[in-house]
Amino acid sequence: MTGKKSAKEAMPATVVANDPDDLKGTLKNIGGSRSDHWNNILANQTVQALWLKHSDPATRDKQYSATIAALVGIGPKDELEGMMAAQLIAAHNAAMECYRRAMIGEQTFEGRRENLAQANKLSRTYATLLEALNRHRGKGQQKVTVEHVHVHSGGQAVVGVVEPAGGGDRTKSEDQPHAKPIAHAPEPAMRRPDEGREAVPVAGDAERSLPAARRAVAGRAEGQ
Repeated sequence: MTGKKSAKEAMPATVVANDPDDLKGTLKNIGGSRSDHWNNILANQTVQALWLKHSDPATRDKQYSATIAALVGIGPKDELEGMMAAQLIAAHNAAMECYRRAMIGEQTFEGRRENLAQANKLSRTYATLLEALNRHRGKGQQKVTVEHVHVHSGGQAVVGVVEPAGGGDRTKSEDQPHAKPIAHAPEPAMRRPDEGREAVPVAGDAERSLPAARRAVAGRAEGQ
């Protein structure tokens, strides 16, 4: 051997990024890309992550078809979603294989514990990937709209379900708590200075009676 590479091996690979035949997107529902080369590669990566050691040819074909069906069911819309979908399937299959091995009757205690620990890690990875996929799709965000409510003097702001006038569907309104109005607390009316007081007649000098205490003192003075 001379150690020299053949002319075919020495030639650099030619990469065509915008091949019209590749960008048809026929298999986009599998890998999320317009490039069918990418979609094919992603599909192969996903099926190659399957545990096929004990599968006969017929079972292997079913596993391949089920894996592609799972990718289609997830429905990746772009390359990022395609990668997350492939890893979701791989993490699920690996976790289930670890759970299966942990349940083997002849499994040692250490082997069962290790397999369950790995299954737990894979399940957490699966949950993280699913959360990332939902966040990428915008499902992890909630839009909250807060509006200002102006309550004028003498008015009420109603919080809750308001039933329209004239009845309507009472089934839903009866199952829900009644709306409670938020109203201004009534302020007590101020009393006028002379309101609520009884008129006291004022007698003249001849008819004015002395208080009881003064009458007692006068009586003692006369008896002394």
